[in-house]
Amino acid sequence: MKEAKNGKTQIITGPSQRELKEHGSYQFPFLVSYERLSGYESGSFLWHWHREIELTLITKGNMIYQINDRQFCMKEKDALFGNSSTLHSAHMADGKDCAYISVTFAPRLLYGYEGSLIQNKYTEPFLRPSTLAAVHFDGSQSWHNDFVEGLRQIIKEDEEKQPFYEVRIQELLLHLWLILLKHGLSEGTDGEEKGATHSLAAKHSMDEKNYERIRQMLSYIQENYAQKLELEEISHHVHICKSECCRIFKSYMKESLFDYLLKYRIEQSLPDVLAEKDTLTEIALRVGFTDSNYYSKVFRRIKGCSPREYRRRYHER
Repeated sequence: MKEAKNGKTQIITGPSQRELKEHGSYQFPFLVSYERLSGYESGSFLWHWHREIELTLITKGNMIYQINDRQFCMKEKDALFGNSSTLHSAHMADGKDCAYISVTFAPRLLYGYEGSLIQNKYTEPFLRPSTLAAVHFDGSQSWHNDFVEGLRQIIKEDEEKQPFYEVRIQELLLHLWLILLKHGLSEGTDGEEKGATHSLAAKHSMDEKNYERIRQMLSYIQENYAQKLELEEISHHVHICKSECCRIFKSYMKESLFDYLLKYRIEQSLPDVLAEKDTLTEIALRVGFTDSNYYSKVFRRIKGCSPREYRRRYHER
């Protein structure tokens, strides 16, 4: 993340929307972060992904969290498992702030070394997002409490940093992974029937291909949002027709490609809106809109107020 001119943070991603933040060190790829949605531009973080597994614990408030094509309404004391390489984003629920703790770690903390039995048998088959994308721990199952308690212990170990705490954290991560293997697979795959092995494998393969296409679409928008952007350009970039491009994006991301583009442009304009150095026309043109009237109309639809009102509310906080 980086700090913007207005003091807010932004998730920094590479060309494929992969987050560039370091999650721990090579020697111990593990990180605990204490976050608030209000710390991000507009109270949300945009789509991104990373190789690390992410565990989220809500400590205050609510949030709407989306992982791949699934959306979760999370409340205080809920936890969420997000698998390696899943696309994810989150925003405030009802415009109210949410505090949460994020635990990220590299999968190799679970299996030790490449080619190990633990990797090949118990880890790698379940790291594919299409197999196990996310699990919401909301207390609806008794085993949810065991998982959340284990997550709290991990956070405590990291905070206190007593002797051997790294060993204890690794032990607890393996404990949580075992809970997921025993109970979480049916939830993470929406209860798909075990008998349909061939069709499931085909579906998972197609899902992975489509998510890669979506990453490429997001990357293309990130690099070209400030210019006039046509659907034909985006579809050509991912080597599919325009209608298939729209269908895939809407099916997996739960919003149209055009709506996402508009939302992304508005998000990119926020630092300049708050800085008060440029006119609305200059800001609108800089993020890809053709005129300030249309920019203001879209801004109001997405943010619920005009750019000037948004600026006023921010400075009154």
